[in-house]
Amino acid sequence: MANRSRAREVALQALFQEDLNPRDSRDQVMPLLESRLKDHELREFAISLVLGVLRNREELDALIATKADNWSVSRMAATDRNVIRLGAYEIRYTDTPPRVAIDEAVELAKRFGSANSSQFVNGILDKLIEKKP
Repeated sequence: MANRSRAREVALQALFQEDLNPRDSRDQVMPLLESRLKDHELREFAISLVLGVLRNREELDALIATKADNWSVSRMAATDRNVIRLGAYEIRYTDTPPRVAIDEAVELAKRFGSANSSQFVNGILDKLIEKKP
């Protein structure tokens, strides 16, 4: 597994934990990242992803809701919701090429989601890329 892919995986785990236990887990996010990512650069990358998603969660959820036909963000499976948030954050706020962000999110969905998660994640994130005429 590529190093940045591993950092994204750990970031997803932290986001999932925060999503399901918001009152209890913020204090546990940093120790989780520190225990799972020994490399300083990868840990900093994962921290930037987690904090970025948390800081922009309302905006990301509103954006995702506009692209998720017949789905509210709250109705999505927790894993799918957080994979999409992570991918949307990378597309919207980082220098990660959009196709790389989508590919990484799809791989996370395949690994941690249900049988249909990867197609669901791909479909929503693909709609976030601004199409040029």
